[in-house]
Amino acid sequence: MEVLSSRTIVHPRDLERSTAFYRDGLGLAVAREFGSGASRGTVFFAGGGFVEVVDARPDDAGQPAGAVALWLQVRDVSAAVAEAEARGVVVVRPPVLEPWGLVEAWVEDPDGIRVHLVEVPEDHPLRRDTRPQ
Repeated sequence: MEVLSSRTIVHPRDLERSTAFYRDGLGLAVAREFGSGASRGTVFFAGGGFVEVVDARPDDAGQPAGAVALWLQVRDVSAAVAEAEARGVVVVRPPVLEPWGLVEAWVEDPDGIRVHLVEVPEDHPLRRDTRPQ
């Protein structure tokens, strides 16, 4: 499976406290902030990867507060799912276009850690240069 980028997702028990820890305590630079209310989060630069701190929501399909997940961006999520299944990986959720515009499928490692296989569609804001011209 070709992975284009990755991040660790943290669903903290206290979003403000954890965001402050990564931003102020560890001094990680903010890559981007998104959402509002219970759907907000912050993505931090972390060397060659990212750490995303996002509020845990009860509707987040079993990802409780304090949970950690992995986010793997792939070119084609359907192809990545087919490859994973061919290797014996059980798909927890097939590819779905999320309300935030990403196509995500879920698998879990042997210890139950959720792995998000993510495709960023061509028209998604993550593919645009948002710097002022």
